[in-house]
Amino acid sequence: METQKTIKLAIPLIIGELSQIVLHIIDMAMVGRLSYKHLAAASLVMNVINIPFIIGIGIAMSIAQTVSMANGAHDTAKISHYLFNGIVLCLLTSLVICIGLELSSGVLLHLGQDQEVVALAVPFMRVMAYSTIPMLLFIGLQQFTDGLEKTRTAMIISLMALPLNVFFNWLLILGNLGFPRLELMGAAWGTFITRIIVFAAMAVVICASPFYKRYITVRKKQWVVKWETIKEMLTLGIPCGLQIGMEFGAFAVSAILIGTMGAMELAAHQIAISCVSFTFIFFTGLAEAGSIRISNAYGALNLKKGYAIGKGTLLTAVVFGTCCAIVLLCIRQFIPILFTENRQVLSLAVILVLYAAIFQIPDAIQTITAGLLRGIKDVNIPTGLIAIAYWVIGLPVGYYLAFKLGLGPIGVWVGFLIGLTISSILLVFRLKKKLVTG
Repeated sequence: METQKTIKLAIPLIIGELSQIVLHIIDMAMVGRLSYKHLAAASLVMNVINIPFIIGIGIAMSIAQTVSMANGAHDTAKISHYLFNGIVLCLLTSLVICIGLELSSGVLLHLGQDQEVVALAVPFMRVMAYSTIPMLLFIGLQQFTDGLEKTRTAMIISLMALPLNVFFNWLLILGNLGFPRLELMGAAWGTFITRIIVFAAMAVVICASPFYKRYITVRKKQWVVKWETIKEMLTLGIPCGLQIGMEFGAFAVSAILIGTMGAMELAAHQIAISCVSFTFIFFTGLAEAGSIRISNAYGALNLKKGYAIGKGTLLTAVVFGTCCAIVLLCIRQFIPILFTENRQVLSLAVILVLYAAIFQIPDAIQTITAGLLRGIKDVNIPTGLIAIAYWVIGLPVGYYLAFKLGLGPIGVWVGFLIGLTISSILLVFRLKKKLVTG
């Protein structure tokens, strides 16, 4: 029963997040049709931006956890207070990320990448940096509605963004209807415009909906910035961001390392990463749903219900991860064709997608277990476990296999498989201990 409720809550989350990944894949596919160097440039920038942006998302996720616990306790005033302070925190975080990326765009010149790729990447990175502001604000509002278990709101708006982004890409990348042909920069501006629209739409829905009115009517007393609240959310949000950032950061470093091997290797790696990103969104949707529900149960002091939610969600992770692995194994010959026509890139990408398929099971277990632990505010030790698995074991092993033993990109992927497997095992033991002891 609890598993069914969690899956029902997760479906809109998955669809909404899936639409964002589909947007990314469409961007990569349209850019890839320009040339494999355009694809490599987009890959380089997205891997660099993902490191701080994912940490920002983690901070925003504290909104869902605090709102969910307050909702379990039926505390309307506290929910409103967390909403306001959470959005302020998202705004400040996005500004720091944007300014940091703008000031550090020149770093791309010193990463040993193909010079033509870097020339394309630098201006692309600047525009994408500014687009993080409306996107993180949208995510903050999404976390608020998700924490109240109203997950369809963000899903509908995210789906609306799909045709919008494709249309702007068609106009600006290819220069249709009299617009200039901006190629890679067209993809950046199309993303920026779309993100502004979805944030504005989300804000209008929340302000106009009768359901959310109760949280807005108490704004005079509750919409006050308090350091204690900001500190509480940062204490939860920063480790959450670091958890996700550890994984994305390690993959960003791996992309930079693979980029030193050549543009074709980096393009093939991006194709495999796109596959992992696509399935990862299913895992994160289920993890967030489990996190929200277990947080709500703990807020209501119903520990027995929390145990049932945790156990059922973890079993679902194993089954779903296995299904994703099987699907990728069956279609791995066809996926790379969607991105490029270069034969050398295609042949390498087919091999890397095989490793991406094996990646699915431990990735599902780690992501969902970390989400459940986050729901009961256990974030510090899991963050340390993930750090060790990726940065002490996975990345060094991958580097050794890739450069010392000459396995190239395959070695990097094997290293991450080892790190991810260790991380998932350690987190499962941690979750079992926390659920049993309460």
